[in-house]
Amino acid sequence: MKSSEMEAQLYCIHCNNNTPHVITYINEKMKHIECEECHNTIEFKVDIMKELYKEVYDRISTKPSRITEEYKQGLDEFLAKMPIRVISKPYRLIRYLNQSYKIIKQYKK
Repeated sequence: MKSSEMEAQLYCIHCNNNTPHVITYINEKMKHIECEECHNTIEFKVDIMKELYKEVYDRISTKPSRITEEYKQGLDEFLAKMPIRVISKPYRLIRYLNQSYKIIKQYKK
């Protein structure tokens, strides 16, 4: 799961002017928009757990085709990287779970 922020100039109805706003996304879905001048916030309902399940399902269901594509691009390179990837996978999975847990904890209400 990924959380990202973007700055944009938007019209604020409280400031009655174009002001900088911070837009927060969770997996490319808007979570909230905050005016940097008056700190007025607009919240959007995003089901965090549904996003997590969807992301995990997409990663699992596309894995065979991604492995096949890597295999077709070059067998030698694929076989050379495979032992390293197998060893590092538990660490990458733990890092992903920790990152997802922080986002869920931050936004789940």
